[in-house]
Amino acid sequence: KQSNITFNLTIILIIQSILFVYIMPPPVIEPPPILPEIDEELLEYLTKPERLPIHDYERNQEFWPRKPDPTKLFHYDFSPLSTTLKVQRDMNTGEIIEFREVPIQNVGSTSRNSTLLTRQPAPPSEALWGGISNVPFWPAGLSDPTEGLPLKKEALTKNDLLVIPPGFKFGLLFEDDGCRVKEKIDKSVELQVKQGNVVNLLDILNEQHFSGLWETVEKSPETDHSQDVQLQTSELPEEKDVLSQAVTKDVPLLKISEFEKKKVRNLEWAVNLDTSKPVKDFRERIPQMALEYEFELDTFQKLAILQLEQHNHVFVAAHTSAGKTVVAEYAIALSQRHMTRTIYTSPIKALSNQKYRDFKKKFNDVGLVTGDFQINMKGSCLIMTTEILRSMLYAGSDVTRDLEYVIFDEVHYVNDKERGHVWEQVLIMLPAHVCVVMLSATVPNTMEFADWLGQIYQRKVYVIKTAKRPVPLQHYLYTGCGGASRNNRYLLLDHNEVFRIAGYNEAKASLAKPKEHKASGPPQRNYNPKQEQYMWNGLVDHLSRNKLLPVVAFTFSRNKCDQNARSLRHLDLTTAHEKHYINSFFNRCIASLKPPDRDIPQILDMKEILSRGVGVHHSGILPIIKEMIEMLFQGQYIKLLFATETFAMGVNMPARTVVFDSIKKHDGQSLRPLLPAEYIQMAGRAGRRGLDETGTVIILCKVNLHPVEDLKRMMMGKPNQLESQFRITYGMVLTLLRVESLSVEGMMSRSFREADHQKKMSQIRTKLETVSKNLEIENRHELNEHMQPLVKFYLTVRTFLDYHQDLMEQIVITPTMQKQLTTGRVILITHKSHVNKLALILTTPSKSSDLYRVLVLTDTGSSESDEKSDNYYKMLGLASDRVYYPENSCSHEVLKIKPEDIFEITSAMINVEYSFVISDWDKRQIPRFKDDPPSERCKFAVQELLKLTMNVSDKSNANRLTYLDMVVKDLDLHKCLLEYKKLKEGLIDCISSTQIPNFEEQFHIVFKKKSLEDEEDDLKFQLSYESMSLYPEYERRIALLKELNYINSSNRGKISVIPDVSAVVGIAL
Repeated sequence: KQSNITFNLTIILIIQSILFVYIMPPPVIEPPPILPEIDEELLEYLTKPERLPIHDYERNQEFWPRKPDPTKLFHYDFSPLSTTLKVQRDMNTGEIIEFREVPIQNVGSTSRNSTLLTRQPAPPSEALWGGISNVPFWPAGLSDPTEGLPLKKEALTKNDLLVIPPGFKFGLLFEDDGCRVKEKIDKSVELQVKQGNVVNLLDILNEQHFSGLWETVEKSPETDHSQDVQLQTSELPEEKDVLSQAVTKDVPLLKISEFEKKKVRNLEWAVNLDTSKPVKDFRERIPQMALEYEFELDTFQKLAILQLEQHNHVFVAAHTSAGKTVVAEYAIALSQRHMTRTIYTSPIKALSNQKYRDFKKKFNDVGLVTGDFQINMKGSCLIMTTEILRSMLYAGSDVTRDLEYVIFDEVHYVNDKERGHVWEQVLIMLPAHVCVVMLSATVPNTMEFADWLGQIYQRKVYVIKTAKRPVPLQHYLYTGCGGASRNNRYLLLDHNEVFRIAGYNEAKASLAKPKEHKASGPPQRNYNPKQEQYMWNGLVDHLSRNKLLPVVAFTFSRNKCDQNARSLRHLDLTTAHEKHYINSFFNRCIASLKPPDRDIPQILDMKEILSRGVGVHHSGILPIIKEMIEMLFQGQYIKLLFATETFAMGVNMPARTVVFDSIKKHDGQSLRPLLPAEYIQMAGRAGRRGLDETGTVIILCKVNLHPVEDLKRMMMGKPNQLESQFRITYGMVLTLLRVESLSVEGMMSRSFREADHQKKMSQIRTKLETVSKNLEIENRHELNEHMQPLVKFYLTVRTFLDYHQDLMEQIVITPTMQKQLTTGRVILITHKSHVNKLALILTTPSKSSDLYRVLVLTDTGSSESDEKSDNYYKMLGLASDRVYYPENSCSHEVLKIKPEDIFEITSAMINVEYSFVISDWDKRQIPRFKDDPPSERCKFAVQELLKLTMNVSDKSNANRLTYLDMVVKDLDLHKCLLEYKKLKEGLIDCISSTQIPNFEEQFHIVFKKKSLEDEEDDLKFQLSYESMSLYPEYERRIALLKELNYINSSNRGKISVIPDVSAVVGIAL
């Protein structure tokens, strides 16, 4: 029984365990908390705030109770003191005698309110870039706002001024204005001149344009010729003004008879320095140079350095690789000697980087400022692009204070349509104390550009031009295709610039005949990639055998550059030593990159091709790779470089040979041949100075031979002139409107675009004064009431004539009117005193002349008088419908007229040999043949014209001459003709007022007065800003900015933050 109980209990326990394991859930075991429990801590913070750390007063130093005072919130900045105390000391003992209160100049001038250089410095954070709210320093290119203000009256007159110091017998002599000191006169020399013994030439001894022409009598004749130096600015005195009598040995003598005067073209503000004669006294004039050179300087370099020493503006125009960098280096050395700063500007970043490496080798304190990174921003020489310098000038950078020289490299880049306006803005915005050094390739109008710069700076600009190329070039045509034709290179233009047509003919004969195409059209000689590779292999082998490596192959396509480099992977142009250097140099340069960046496909591909001496340089290459390629090419490790046009932009990397893959480029609008300036810029990279006697330029002729006219024009043509690309940008407008004393109109008027107009300003002002005086005399006699209808007639005719002139200039060039205005057509003209005359057209306008030559009838013995203006006679002609008829015996004359002189086109034609009529007239204009009778053909033309005139003059004749209607197909011109017709109808309504006795006499009085008023208004308009060519565009931009609420209606209100930001962001707009 007990055992049964035990068994039962066991069974129950087993069942319970099974149920517990399989049926009953296990007990929940919570995991340990990740964060500590904070409930108790939060409860303590809430219930016991006195335990918080803020109530731990034991850690406080001390507590002072205070009472609130709202009046302390009222704060304003006091104006700075306008005076200061100056100590006056005893010069012997140094003791203080007294204190004097002296005024402080430019009190309160800051970078926010003043354009003066003496204003307070900006914060250090704005020292380089300036600030958004800063105003620029006063530009040298803009007129001083204090000009024209009345001078402050002084209590003392010039007679009351003490000019003789105590103990002296003589003192200073002032001019009539009481400010300028009269030039000193050497009394002893003046006495000698009066005695007639010598001529005083000492006053001009120190004149730089007579330097080098002097010598004493004691020198031998052999040394006379050595002192013959370039006459730089003005002409020598006349020989008759030099007394050739007894001359003492102590007085220098000017060798006028031995000096050959060379005519140099100088302008008002531009001085052309002659580089044809050496500067033999260079060392005497500069005994200690700021930078010494191991080689002998060229003449143009010496002339430029002489002007830099005198802090003059310099414009150097020379060929590529001629040595213009020497001038820039000397300017940097001078600024470091003077403890000032220099800014070197370049058009592209590649040139900035290359110049930084070059200048860093010669000068320690050099900085580089680009949009990507900045190096040594406090350096004495900063290298940057022109856009960055413009931003600094507009933002009022304090770097401008310390500037002595600003060097503009590649100034011919001013012709660039997109960025050329930046150069003009910077040249205008630079302060007056800055010396401008401009370096450019040879351009035809350097004098005009320098004269414009001198005009806005009111200082002379010295122009130094040299056409001498240090390494002459030889230009070849290459027609090889590889294989046997790999040596097909033919000389086209030799080093003496002699064009060899024989070489062109040989190249033409060597071209392989293309296969005839089955389709119609001219045969072509196409190159597929395989043939292109074969051609390059043959060319490189030819250049290598003739020792013409390294070579730069200019290709005007980035894809083509990459494709050519990839196709020449098997080419190996480097030695084992060069490969080792290239690989080690490449690895050192990319070591700064992150490991993933070192495996970029472009880096891996470039490492492979560089090791074989082949490189690629274009805008698609990474900047670090591009810089490595430039350095390797300078070190002569790259033998073949495929590059685009940007590689030739000022980068000093000459090669032995330059190859043009094509002489046509796409400029964004069309495919065109290279301009002479573009070709010369790239071809100038051929020839290494000191290494090569000549540079080799090769033009590939793959498809066909280029026309000989295109080759001559490209190789021997003149480069394009410097032309203004100035334009109005929104950033410039907003920036200048922030400064009350500056104006956009002033900037526009000083641009190179308006240079010619600015030169005429003085003449216009003089003419305006004369016209105003004449008009004042005429206004003394008022026009009577009965002359008012004539005044109305004058105003109506004047409007009609202005419209007629503009319309005829557009109509005569239309195809329809050109068919009507042919030789033999009879027209009605009014030209000077030839009023309402029928004229026979003898010649029509051509490219050389835009004038018509016509035959008209005249009275025998009549002479043309030009006392009255042409408009006066035109008004007389419109006042009458009577056609001229010779009253006495008839004569004739051949005139040159403009389209505006034509008032009607008749339906009549006269057939005659017009060339014989003109030649006969021109012959009789020669005094020798003046009395010869007219030829028969000329008489026939005169008689026919006389018959037509008689028919028109006879009012009873029913067959009077009819006039043709002006028919045009252009819709705009048609609208102009309708307006022209309305003006003509209004003119007919006023003709009745001219039917009065003595009309011509009375109308002459009205015409004289009203024409003077019109002339005065026109002259005033020419002197105003509205006459500028860009003023309409400026008005449109101002209207848009007003609509966007960037500026207020007065144009001079306070500008909000949005325009300030736009002025910085939108400077390039």
